[in-house]
Amino acid sequence: MPQGITIVGLGPGAPGLLTVEAQQFLSRVGEVYVRTQKHPTVASLPPQATIHSFDLVYEQAATFAQVYTEIAARITELGHREQGVVYAVPGHPLIGEASVQRILALAKEQGLKVRIIEGLSFIEPLCSRLEQDPLNGWQIADATTLAQCHYPEFNPDLPLLVGQLYSQEVASDVKLALMTVYPDDHPVTLVRAAGTADESLTTIPLYELDRSADIDHLTSLFVPPLSTPGSLAALQEVVSHLRAPEGCPWDREQTHQSLRPFLLEETHEVLEALDNDDPMSLREELGDLLLQIMLHTQVAIEDGEFRMADVVANIVAKLKRRHPHVFGQVQVSGTQEVLVNWERIKTQEKAAQNQSQGNNDHARGVLSGVPITLPALARAQALRFRAARIGFDWPTSEGARAKVQEEWQELQAASDRSAQESELGDLLFALAVLAGWLDLDAEGALRAANARFEQRFQAMEREAASHGQILAELKPAQLLALWEQVRKQNS
Repeated sequence: MPQGITIVGLGPGAPGLLTVEAQQFLSRVGEVYVRTQKHPTVASLPPQATIHSFDLVYEQAATFAQVYTEIAARITELGHREQGVVYAVPGHPLIGEASVQRILALAKEQGLKVRIIEGLSFIEPLCSRLEQDPLNGWQIADATTLAQCHYPEFNPDLPLLVGQLYSQEVASDVKLALMTVYPDDHPVTLVRAAGTADESLTTIPLYELDRSADIDHLTSLFVPPLSTPGSLAALQEVVSHLRAPEGCPWDREQTHQSLRPFLLEETHEVLEALDNDDPMSLREELGDLLLQIMLHTQVAIEDGEFRMADVVANIVAKLKRRHPHVFGQVQVSGTQEVLVNWERIKTQEKAAQNQSQGNNDHARGVLSGVPITLPALARAQALRFRAARIGFDWPTSEGARAKVQEEWQELQAASDRSAQESELGDLLFALAVLAGWLDLDAEGALRAANARFEQRFQAMEREAASHGQILAELKPAQLLALWEQVRKQNS
């Protein structure tokens, strides 16, 4: 064999699944380097070949990345010999073989020729055992990659195949990642040693995944789709269908402007669910709010403005850009420094945006972007929060409390309606600032106060009705007495 690297796929496990090409090639070589001897086919390799393995590297290296880097460096070095090198791996060389990808990259850099002798992968026997066609939307993931995900990047409405689930530790991390998407009792199937005489299939609930004894270096996991559609892609398909020519006449008529009131209404219904601490209601209302986002995006798609991928890409990039202490190398001492960095990055972004647009308007500052359509009290607190992020705030809460007292006194001293209105506004703003110091949501607190007033007033009505009266018939002193009675009963 001339100088270079030949990479041979050993198939999924059973020696009989080694391809004819691989058998013929291996029968002519005197030396083979295998990634691991822990593969059934290795014991059946032609007896004339000297077998070297990298199992010792697995034992010595701290991470798999180090293992594959070491293997790739060694194989590439051997490939420069006059006789070259033969490297054999389980399955197909280009399916689930990180060391091969590193070898290909190094070989390209160094001008080494690489020949791939293909092998049956672990996927084909799985198709047979599961009686599934992978073209029906199969998604394939590596267990070690999936185990590192905070939230898996796949569609739960399609089947998922997880390869190289080699230990209970990895299975535990995979389980936790999957449980962010699937119910705890979602049925999953462990497939061990597919394509060998020892193969087995075990279907268990997801929460039992890391408790199974059927896990080793030949184990894969098959995850069927959710029983009902649960992906954003499914929702976008429904919304797109509603807006299609054969869809709903009402939905087809909607525009960005006509949808505005529904967006506001659904937002307030989400807030109400939060105020009521009602998770089931919150789940429903978040869905209704998400529908509005999808509808606006679908309108934009049809008008050629942007696509959902643009919306997502923009916010993903923004979050990573504005969190360099998480996604970069920046070190922060605490929350205040995070906020200062956030404002600095925003300012740089706006300057770059203005420059790219040829806009010399520098008027947009720290307080820009707080929606004018917010309820006034919520906007006051948002403005205060923006200013406080750059240090424009009282040094302690005592300053905020004193400001409330000052504005109250100025309101009492106001002599005409215009002055009273002005001082009342200043007092409300000062209260919003104080709420920030107390880490309270001023708008939420007022909504709660409104709800308490409404409930107590309705209780007054019921109490009066129980005595054959209506509130309008009672004198002010009687109303106040009844109010105090109800307030004490509900306090």
